[in-house]
Amino acid sequence: MSKTAVITARLDAETLAALDALAAKRERSRAWLVAKAIKRFVEEETAFDAFLQEGEDAIERGDYLTQEEVEAWVAGLRVTKDAA
Repeated sequence: MSKTAVITARLDAETLAALDALAAKRERSRAWLVAKAIKRFVEEETAFDAFLQEGEDAIERGDYLTQEEVEAWVAGLRVTKDAA
């Protein structure tokens, strides 16, 4: 089984020209740049989904603060001129 797969994407002329210019500057192929970009995108989106899931899990456990609790906490952080 192949370790890679071929996919197809449609790009407008301006993006394609920019990709070609970047590929030439980096002395890499279009395919190399596109693969790197897709890998980075997938990693970032997967990490973001995991971050969101942590929040959902915390809510399900009841591990969160209400709006009023957050406002009270922030108010407690404020330092008055007299206290400074």
